[in-house]
Amino acid sequence: MAVEIQSFGKTPDGREIKLYTLRNGKGMQASVTNVGAILVKLLVPDAQGRLEDVVLGFDRGEDYYDNGSFFGAVVGPSANRIGGAAFEIDGVKYQLAVNDGPNNLHSDIDKGYHKAFWDAEAGENSVRFSLEDADGNMGFPGNKKIQVTYTLDEDNGLELHYHASSDKKTILNLTNHTYFNLDGHASGKIEGHELTLNASRYTPVVKGAIPTGELAPVEGTFMDFTKSKVIGREINEPWEQLLLTKGYDHNWVIDGADGSLRHFATVKAPASGRVMKAYTTLPGVQFYAGNCIDPQKGKNGAEYGPRCGLCLETQYYPDTIHHPAFPSCIFGEGKDYDSVTAYRFA
Repeated sequence: MAVEIQSFGKTPDGREIKLYTLRNGKGMQASVTNVGAILVKLLVPDAQGRLEDVVLGFDRGEDYYDNGSFFGAVVGPSANRIGGAAFEIDGVKYQLAVNDGPNNLHSDIDKGYHKAFWDAEAGENSVRFSLEDADGNMGFPGNKKIQVTYTLDEDNGLELHYHASSDKKTILNLTNHTYFNLDGHASGKIEGHELTLNASRYTPVVKGAIPTGELAPVEGTFMDFTKSKVIGREINEPWEQLLLTKGYDHNWVIDGADGSLRHFATVKAPASGRVMKAYTTLPGVQFYAGNCIDPQKGKNGAEYGPRCGLCLETQYYPDTIHHPAFPSCIFGEGKDYDSVTAYRFA
């Protein structure tokens, strides 16, 4: 499988944005770009073999510089939220952008990795994106080297392999913020999709979506997806956790997480018959039902809005730096960050 490379626009400073398209023998296609290491398109067959693009996004590379919902993007160095927009490592305090109430969300809205111009190297069935991030950029310590590799296999699986190093201890908590709609990116809301999460606990939040530090059981709550459940069935219930985030936007604790690649989620779209199984080596996943997608035009003039796509953002838990009982996301000084997340389609 050769990787097709084409022009996808210009950066604000005039550099060429490129689009890299991977194809397998079954017709599946994945297109990624060197702005934000973004997944732009993902063409997947339905039950009758018809291909449809199942991820939200834009037609031009330039449009991803105004991407308030982070469609398809690699987010870093720290995805999700950090309470108080500050943290300490070894007694040294680091101040971050205050960009989500009093907190920090996704590192930096303008300088984060989702808008970075990445170096790209195409392989036979993969594209590896690389960047270097200087000590102190966005408030994070350490000279960091980041790599993200997308690989498309013959079993309709798309794998993301992340690797990062730093010469100082720092937070490294990378994710991908793709919004999936298995009926097709232009097909409206995902509330009829069915979701299973292999997660018997989640991390409850307070105002601002900052975890309390508790690992709470999902049993007996609206957060229970241990058995397949239609996403829209309980999403509008007047329950505190759902009201705080306008629907599902929480971290689930993946059962048995031990650093090996584990199946953690299954998504089914009854209308198209598409099924996606998701796997990760990480301990948590942010299931976000797209509650706050602003109304906007996407690819081919599609109308996007709230709950038109869902995210399964694999991660260390939000605000883990302030909760010693959470798995640590401090890396550097010889301790490298390495993770794999994969999405397989049937």
